[in-house]
Amino acid sequence: MKILCVINSLCPGGAQRQLINLAIGFKRNGHEVSFLAYHNENFYTSELLENDIPTTFLVEPNYLKRLLKMRKFIRGGQYDAVLAFLEAPCFIATVSGFPYRKWKLVVGERSADPNILSSFKRRFYRWVHLFADYVVANSQTNLEMVRRINPLMPNRKCKVIYNMLRINDTANINKSNFFKDKLKMVILANQRKLKNLNGLVEAVNMLGENERKRLRINWYGERDIKDHDLEALKKIDRYGLVDVFAFHEPIKDVNVKIKESDVVGLFSHYEGFPNIICEAMILNKPVICSTVSDIPILLKEDENGFFCNPEDIVSISNALKKLLAAEKEQLNKMGDTNRILADKLFNSEVLIENYLTLLGDKKVKSG
Repeated sequence: MKILCVINSLCPGGAQRQLINLAIGFKRNGHEVSFLAYHNENFYTSELLENDIPTTFLVEPNYLKRLLKMRKFIRGGQYDAVLAFLEAPCFIATVSGFPYRKWKLVVGERSADPNILSSFKRRFYRWVHLFADYVVANSQTNLEMVRRINPLMPNRKCKVIYNMLRINDTANINKSNFFKDKLKMVILANQRKLKNLNGLVEAVNMLGENERKRLRINWYGERDIKDHDLEALKKIDRYGLVDVFAFHEPIKDVNVKIKESDVVGLFSHYEGFPNIICEAMILNKPVICSTVSDIPILLKEDENGFFCNPEDIVSISNALKKLLAAEKEQLNKMGDTNRILADKLFNSEVLIENYLTLLGDKKVKSG
């Protein structure tokens, strides 16, 4: 099949990483794959080139002209299937099929942002999903939100496919040497307000002095200047937490940093389904995270990790206290439990086959 992947950019975001993982999987299954984006951000371009996947950037600041250029490109590409992620790219890919199309169209929902419910534009995007062949969400929570907005969406069109993992060399993962020096937590997320840096800083400040001394948080991700919570950074200095927090540029091979850590953290106000939790689980790590998306459905307190309400600083602080009080054996057992569950939920071969089936690949085994 000739497959086109459509997205806004190749910035270091979770949706971008997920679509690239899928594209590489499609390519390795013998399909011709290419990318189309409209913002010239190149964080992942080299990875696509390494896998012989071409990318076209149609950079156009005018929204209408952009839509028309993208539509012309898609309609002229003689594609068998189009897979789009994120709101605007999904809308563009769908409109490109008017008044008729010959290709299969699958649109991917990746956000459970509650603001969707109060925005006319964002609700309209979900109504346009009616014209796609399938709508795939990466969590049940996200799919229920789409159905709430668009109750006319047929059940046969709605699918949940969790995030896939493309991780090598997982067979010989060493157990963490917890508390050898400090408990090392890694957070891999762009520094946006929804990721709740401010809540985490306030929660760490509530810890006892000895607890703070035993904790090191390494945060990898871009700073969104428009959205970044600068007040949280000021609080780190004001509260004397500079020895707890360290901030780094985004990295492509997140698995290296996960392996170096003792626990993976995520304190977001909302998520579609977080890639980083999936990757932590497959790499035998316990997690500490907010109860967003399908996390409460799939994971259990004290079995997989430690959980908190992102809107409640006391809840976040209590989760940190439980983590710091846990025994090494308990944390290693959590990691083992997560690996077993991840093997079932995020198997890359199965998930790639699921997508290829929706895209119309007749060679994929049914059932």
